[in-house]
Amino acid sequence: MPLTWTIHPVEQLMVAVAEGDVTRADMERYLDAQVSGGAVTYRKIFDGSRGDTTMGPADLMALGVRIRSMHLDNMGPLAVVVPPDKETLLGRLFGMLAVPDRPMRIFNDAARARSWLQKQVDGS
Repeated sequence: MPLTWTIHPVEQLMVAVAEGDVTRADMERYLDAQVSGGAVTYRKIFDGSRGDTTMGPADLMALGVRIRSMHLDNMGPLAVVVPPDKETLLGRLFGMLAVPDRPMRIFNDAARARSWLQKQVDGS
């Protein structure tokens, strides 16, 4: 499976890891899991450093619309890890999804992403 995730209720954290080609259906299942698992407001780390996608603009737009609609539920902070060669491209995509009241950052290092995400709890 190219996209796996774990929900940690005690830490209020959801961790997703992409490996290989992630499809729109994979992302839809991930978003469904956030809702059904009660993790919409949790902190999230999405490690896409070993993932890729062949989704086209229509699929990406549809996912973007869905994610934006979920912001009504006060989504938690998001740290996204991407390969260095995709940081600019994916930064633009995630920038379109940004909302003022949701902390979100793009990283090319998983340790830095986790450190930043922890600071969202610590208030540092």
